[in-house]
Amino acid sequence: MAKEKEVEEQAIEDLPGIGAKSAEKLKEAGYDSLTSIAVAPLKELADIGGLGEATAEKIIKIARESLNMGFRTGDEVLEDIKRSQKLTTGSVELDKLIGGGIETQNMFEAFGEFGSCKSQLAMQLCVTCQLPADKGGLDGTAIYIDTEKSFRPERIKQMSEHLGLDTEKVLKNIRVARAYTTDHQILLAEKAEKLMKNKKNNIRLVVVDSLMALFRSEYSGRGTLAERQQKLNIHLRTLQRIAEVYNAAVFITNQVMARPDIFFGDPTAAVGGHILGHASKFRIYLRKGKAGKRIARLIDSPYLPEGEAVFQVSEKGIGDMEDKK
Repeated sequence: MAKEKEVEEQAIEDLPGIGAKSAEKLKEAGYDSLTSIAVAPLKELADIGGLGEATAEKIIKIARESLNMGFRTGDEVLEDIKRSQKLTTGSVELDKLIGGGIETQNMFEAFGEFGSCKSQLAMQLCVTCQLPADKGGLDGTAIYIDTEKSFRPERIKQMSEHLGLDTEKVLKNIRVARAYTTDHQILLAEKAEKLMKNKKNNIRLVVVDSLMALFRSEYSGRGTLAERQQKLNIHLRTLQRIAEVYNAAVFITNQVMARPDIFFGDPTAAVGGHILGHASKFRIYLRKGKAGKRIARLIDSPYLPEGEAVFQVSEKGIGDMEDKK
């Protein structure tokens, strides 16, 4: 680890083939460290720095070798996993279902019908992420990419007051951007990554609410499906990189569609296809119950079994049913 940190501090100008002008262009685009170069798409790096694909391929290879990005033993992978943290949802039961909370270094997806509390949960996480680690938080700030105008500052204030936090400070620690097109949404994710490079910002959570809304409206019909999925894949890769490189939690909400070919059971399915399904490491399906009751079903996880949890949404925010007593 000490060796890796020492390499991380190496100036990118020292890499062969990168002059002062190319280095400046790369830094302006957010490629200011060996890690960012090592995980960069080849064509994008070549175009931004004006390097040519051969030179770009060479410096990516050198950066990867310097950071020891080849095969590792299982115990080394375990040490990386130990760096991850868990962010509380505000509900003990929901936290138990997902292994202790929203896990950093991964992308977490919550999908469900309107009114199932997807945005409520997203806003709650923006508040709890500011709590100290011993209270289930990440002691950091949040970014909220809003595609449906769902972010409500007054709701954030209610949730913050319940936790005894300074409401004005909590709001200042959440950067909100309204996305109007898919290109704008993708750009905002890239801007979020640039903000995260500055450690002073201490951004530990990125929310996209909702991920597929704009993609569904701009790309309708089978003829546009391939283009939509390719564009979506690029967006998801940026979000995955944010989670892994910056040890951050990435929480996305998603819409659902009805499947007419399902005659038995719940015909509801998340939109986005297999690309989104494979990209999200944790997926929960949210359903609405009576009197503020919500049911979460864990659909997918790398290591947890399927299961359900019951929680509630009240003026205080996300919590357990016992809170009503």
